[in-house]
Amino acid sequence: MIHHRPPYPHVHQINISDGGVPKFPVLEAKITQHGLDGDRQRNLKVHGGLERAVCLFSLELIEHLQDEGHSIDAGSSGENLTLAGLDWGLMRPGVRLTVGPDIELEVTSYTAPCSHNARWFRDEDYSRISQKKNPGWSRVYAKVLRGGLVRPGDEVSIVKA
Repeated sequence: MIHHRPPYPHVHQINISDGGVPKFPVLEAKITQHGLDGDRQRNLKVHGGLERAVCLFSLELIEHLQDEGHSIDAGSSGENLTLAGLDWGLMRPGVRLTVGPDIELEVTSYTAPCSHNARWFRDEDYSRISQKKNPGWSRVYAKVLRGGLVRPGDEVSIVKA
């Protein structure tokens, strides 16, 4: 079966877990200032909280990593929203984006990779998605300015770069 991607930036997959990685796909989720309903983080010292409520990553980067031979997939590295069609180079702290009709997020920081992600990488080199070592390849954290319901296919727009 061929999946056609919408021609605009969009939510490819929504991912939650009861703690830790991988996170698994769901058909929809309610996003509040505390993150996605039903999602939990294992270590609240480094994950979660209002400034790190939602973790975002790029489908195109995941596919590029797969082309390099890494076994990473959408949700593997713990992102809540796998986004497609965005210029990931624009995703830096301070950027605001809308997701679907209701949600507005603001990127607050780059997400430091942790050893729980080693299994998705050749030679367990999870620094492959480290902003410090490989700028432009990091996941990002965002705070929720306006919550709502998110579904795959929802349009994503950068409103303030």
